[in-house]
Amino acid sequence: MKIRLTKRRLALSALGLLIPAMALWLSTRPSNDRRWSPDQAVLPWADVEGRLIHVHNIRNAVYRTAGDYDVHHYDKTFDLDRLRSVWFGMEPFSGSRTAAHTFVSFGFEGNQYLAVSVEIRKEVGETFSVIKGLLRQYEIMYVVGDERDLIKLRTNIRGDDVFLYPIRATRDAREKMLLSMLRRANRLRSEPELYNTLTNTCTTNIVRHVDEIAPGRIPWRYQVILPGFSDRFAYDLGLIDTGLSFEKARQWFRINERARKFADDPEFSARIREE
Repeated sequence: MKIRLTKRRLALSALGLLIPAMALWLSTRPSNDRRWSPDQAVLPWADVEGRLIHVHNIRNAVYRTAGDYDVHHYDKTFDLDRLRSVWFGMEPFSGSRTAAHTFVSFGFEGNQYLAVSVEIRKEVGETFSVIKGLLRQYEIMYVVGDERDLIKLRTNIRGDDVFLYPIRATRDAREKMLLSMLRRANRLRSEPELYNTLTNTCTTNIVRHVDEIAPGRIPWRYQVILPGFSDRFAYDLGLIDTGLSFEKARQWFRINERARKFADDPEFSARIREE
């Protein structure tokens, strides 16, 4: 009888937690009108004129610490005829083999790079939580930024490992990928969305953009949900442009030492890719 009562109490307690959580989940609506963290207060957007892409609000923050920085934005025009490469970046989270942040960077002739990072859009004082992400407590945003911002924040300020891999892609695929990501950034300005830890993340969105160009090229596997394995997954799918073994590729494409060495170099993006 005691065991039966204990199980009943546990079930009622679980139900008591589940109902408020479900009510919170169902009641939350996305918005672009909140008190945003300064580094994510300004949304990027782009317009296309023939082969030219005019990108607005490219972020280039200067960091003293992760929480102490000056935010700058600039506009720049890119010529699709000069798009030469696409790169896959991965930042494993400290203390976790399975969790990581992923992003994409597009390389143009003349060592010009444009990085796109899908992130939670933080309110002032907010930090990331897996549980809050499941409960629809964050909006999602596409940070379109300078590599001196998006990469140095991770390598030089946070001290996290960052791997930056060249991706095999045709000229047509590179163009379509960039345009697809910028269209999504544009749409989020008028149609905000909620982040979801499982279904609407940095990596799931990259996969969706690839799927839009080449359906089925990246199958939905656990590595998409657990992006700490995403670079190995990309390597096994033949997406990483290298003749090295995965272990040697991971050593070579870890850019932390170069990012620190060339932190103030005007040619930062070129230097971190030097052989």
